[in-house]
Amino acid sequence: MSTHRDRAETFAASLMTQAVWPLLLVLAVLVAAPVIAVAAQPQATTLAAAAWLVAAASGVITIALSALLVFDALLFWLMASHISEAAGGASVDDVLARMRVKPATAGIRSLDRRIAGTQRLLMKQRIALGLFVAASAALSF
Repeated sequence: MSTHRDRAETFAASLMTQAVWPLLLVLAVLVAAPVIAVAAQPQATTLAAAAWLVAAASGVITIALSALLVFDALLFWLMASHISEAAGGASVDDVLARMRVKPATAGIRSLDRRIAGTQRLLMKQRIALGLFVAASAALSF
């Protein structure tokens, strides 16, 4: 297997892991929240209301970014299925253009540039997850 194929497959597999565990964490907390709210005394403070809003918004953002990361992982696997990096990049660009996600471009982005773009998306997911955890922890006090 070629170097670009190995790198794309490895990155896609790690993306799936990075997309799934935050998603499961957010869903577990959301499932447990009503049980915790019944067991604990309800808090009717402004701080608690703000924490609920931050937790809800960052939880939704984390779920949305996880879905985008799963989509990106699938695109990296598509890229890895081609013989050359250029052919894989062209295939990914064609899929994105057909879905009207991105306009067709004249040049093909390299695997390194695509990985860098996805890592920025991954950082946004981690920030949203951090906000979710912090806001959820603030509600428990």
